[in-house]
Amino acid sequence: MSRNNSRTLIIISLILLLSLTGLYLCHMRNTEASEDFFAMDTIMSLQAYGKDADKALADARAAILNLDTALSVTNKDGSIYKLNSTGSCDLNDDLQYLLERSIEIKEMTDGAFNICIYPVIKEWGFTDGNYRVPDEAAVSELCKLVNASEISVNTTDNTVSLSDGAMIDLGGIAKGYASMKVRDILKDRGINSALINLGGNVCVIGSKPDGSPFSIAIKNPEPDDTGVSTFTGVLKVSDKCVITSGGYERYFEKDGLIYHHIIDPSTGYPADAGLKSVTVVSDDPTLADALSTAVYVMGKDRAVDLWHTMRDRFELVLLSDTGELYITEGLKDCFTSEFEYRIIK
Repeated sequence: MSRNNSRTLIIISLILLLSLTGLYLCHMRNTEASEDFFAMDTIMSLQAYGKDADKALADARAAILNLDTALSVTNKDGSIYKLNSTGSCDLNDDLQYLLERSIEIKEMTDGAFNICIYPVIKEWGFTDGNYRVPDEAAVSELCKLVNASEISVNTTDNTVSLSDGAMIDLGGIAKGYASMKVRDILKDRGINSALINLGGNVCVIGSKPDGSPFSIAIKNPEPDDTGVSTFTGVLKVSDKCVITSGGYERYFEKDGLIYHHIIDPSTGYPADAGLKSVTVVSDDPTLADALSTAVYVMGKDRAVDLWHTMRDRFELVLLSDTGELYITEGLKDCFTSEFEYRIIK
């Protein structure tokens, strides 16, 4: 074979190799998988792009279901049920992390976030769906119990115990932690683009496969005149968590009054601090989940004061009871809305 023919074959082989490599890499980039399932009392949706995305999502789903059992206040096989029933239980890494973060965020928010609120939530019927307006004296006594409750974490013998009468509910932080666990699992499996939606608690890994940011819509608590749900605004984000809380999510009506499930630990009654919905944007989904509840309890002014002290850790979108919309300064380049809004600086 002549030298020219050899060169031609080599060139053709290289072209074929590069073409196949390009097709393979393209396939790798565009491999997509999704999982939809029910856990933690909500519909969850996971979407991931990358090699073996389906296997990564299967692992993520299994992790969520395990947490659902462990952290449930009603599942008799879970750690929290045992802790509330007996006053103590074994301590594992998940529970230790959640308890330590919960205590940290309670202090950070001056008690607006308090996982020891469970006896009050139970009294209102938000645990079993048997809704009722409790006796005022009973609420007052339960608030005293909540405020006096203590959690003792013993890392020497790996146990946790509660003071007499205390019970906890991790519902205000559990989905945020689950988002973090899922994010870590997917990243460990090599997933660089994913959308994690745990019942409205949204966490994204990287950007969309085309390189553009994910668009996360914030639900407007008030439907339009035709009854159709609308959006307060849209956030375009990459590698962020967007978590929204509001009294419109779970509530009941009694004698013409609306009672929602976000209880103010200081009063034992549904929070009434002038906010209709709270959205927290952060790199830390556990913090964002807890703060979305705490800020709803705190109200705009206290929330802004908190943001000023730790603005490097989270941003806010606040909708007031009277319809005013506010965003913190760090969101001004990624937030759009059909409504007028003010920027908090």
